[in-house]
Amino acid sequence: MSLGDGETAALRALAHPVRLQIMSLLTGAEMTAAEVARELGLTHANASYHLRNLLSGGLIVVASEEKIRGGVAKRYRYDVHSEPRTPWSDEQRRAALATLAHELIRRSSDARFVEGAGQYADGDFWVDPDVWLGIRDRISAAVEDLHRAARPPRTPGTVRTSTTVAMFQLRQEEAE
Repeated sequence: MSLGDGETAALRALAHPVRLQIMSLLTGAEMTAAEVARELGLTHANASYHLRNLLSGGLIVVASEEKIRGGVAKRYRYDVHSEPRTPWSDEQRRAALATLAHELIRRSSDARFVEGAGQYADGDFWVDPDVWLGIRDRISAAVEDLHRAARPPRTPGTVRTSTTVAMFQLRQEEAE
């Protein structure tokens, strides 16, 4: 299967784990390349490179521009509600899930497991279609709540959390 230019750019944008970290940062705040670089311990050039990839893939947007020391700095934002420029193919979604799996491994190394403070689940469930849709919609709403509640890194009174959700209907095998 051949991918179009938009799909190829989005796949490339998701191909590096730092870009998921950047997207997470840009959920809670509009940030410049310099701010992203400071937060993630990157060089300014490296942060700019990753931001350009995310922007060309349609995964982030330029939220505003401001004059800084005689130049113009772009402030970027990840908007969970923005639509990709092109619909995602099955291959593109699989690539995104693989990247998420690697990011989950990285994040779990920083996990602080406190009794009753975390939740994780995994399963291959057979459920009524209406039950599936209801649960999927409630979890989607909770994830949207998290995106809306996200604050800039290190905001006083906040805790750093990790949330990874991947829900999809599986193919059904034909009855024998």
